[in-house]
Amino acid sequence: MLVKNAEDLKLNLEDLPVSSFWTENTQKQLKMHRIHWYPAKFPPYLVCKAFDYAKYKKVRVHNVVDFFCGCGTTPLESLKNGYEFWGCDINPVATLIAKVKSHKYSKTKLDIYYNLIIENYNNLQNENMKISNERLQYWFPEKQSKELKKLLLSIQKQVPKGFYRDFFLCAFSNILRGCSRWLTKSIKPQVDPNKEIKDVIISFKSQYRIMYNANLELIENLKYNKKIEIYNKNYLNVNIKDNIADVVITSPPYVTSYEYADLHQLSTLWLGFVEDYRDLRKGTIGSLYNTSSYQYKVDDFNNTAQEILANVAEKSPNKVKSIAKYFSDIEHTVNKTYSILKNNSLAFFVIGNTQYKGVHIDNAKYMLECMLNQGFSDIEIHKREIGNKILTRYRDSKGKFTKDTSARKVYNTEFIIIARKK
Repeated sequence: MLVKNAEDLKLNLEDLPVSSFWTENTQKQLKMHRIHWYPAKFPPYLVCKAFDYAKYKKVRVHNVVDFFCGCGTTPLESLKNGYEFWGCDINPVATLIAKVKSHKYSKTKLDIYYNLIIENYNNLQNENMKISNERLQYWFPEKQSKELKKLLLSIQKQVPKGFYRDFFLCAFSNILRGCSRWLTKSIKPQVDPNKEIKDVIISFKSQYRIMYNANLELIENLKYNKKIEIYNKNYLNVNIKDNIADVVITSPPYVTSYEYADLHQLSTLWLGFVEDYRDLRKGTIGSLYNTSSYQYKVDDFNNTAQEILANVAEKSPNKVKSIAKYFSDIEHTVNKTYSILKNNSLAFFVIGNTQYKGVHIDNAKYMLECMLNQGFSDIEIHKREIGNKILTRYRDSKGKFTKDTSARKVYNTEFIIIARKK
């Protein structure tokens, strides 16, 4: 569907037919995409389809940008296809994974460091390996916590800071859930009292082999050596030059994106990114933890936002501020995207609509109106079905995630919005 003016926004986007092009996956996924668990992971084939579509639209792709690069799907696909990449994400766990995924490693060096880590681990005693963080004590039995501390110390001692240490820290990060009381495939942080908790060193050895083989496959498939830049930063605070991107491919977080921050608490605490896992919520767009000093006027928003904010105010007035902040940040994203794109280049946004306290949040329509107001042209919107997701698609009567398949189904479709900078 082409969106030319405000009249086109009167249509119900949910009535759009599903696009087979943006739904069908015909690509074999690199093993590197699967080296670390991550919620709501961006499908690699969407990035490749965006590249193909850009070329179909006569865009010469050299430089790719992603403001919300998450665990690194877009940078890895950019590297594989021979494009330079610049991206950022506010989540330090995400950027750690992304950097590891989009880097190729010497097989010899990996084996040398791995053997040094195992040797050092075997020589350390369990005494004096207690952890003081109460949250980690909550999640990990004493045996696993001591062994994890030994392993982490071994990595830090034997591998110098840089890409190779990141590789082993990424491996360490991905075994934490299995070695904890965390309920496997849980939609929220909760303890499984009946869980058979995995052995630390066996898990690490297995994870190393998975990542080692993924690296071998990546080396075999790489034909290019391109610059990949990934930063652990809030995109709102990043200075990036205008007119540098041929293509922007990104998927902004949903309104309640701070829920994802909570899902990474094991890694953020063990790796020392934060002292309190809740600090990771700060700065995430749409989070209630990012609105204390924020002031807004409803009249400053476009028509779509004003209507949604009025509905939220009626149902849940104490939540209006966070929704307004989310809309403000999305508008900022659209405007920043326009400024960094080269003339006649394309932006691809993947965004879904949500429900908040019973109110339909039409994120796609809001973004479309922002793009029209900013001056984007050739705006298209396509609906696609979402494949397998880690988080459940069902919500109960209170809007909470549930595994009850008879409950209301949400997040089963999303939208691809494509627009050109004039």
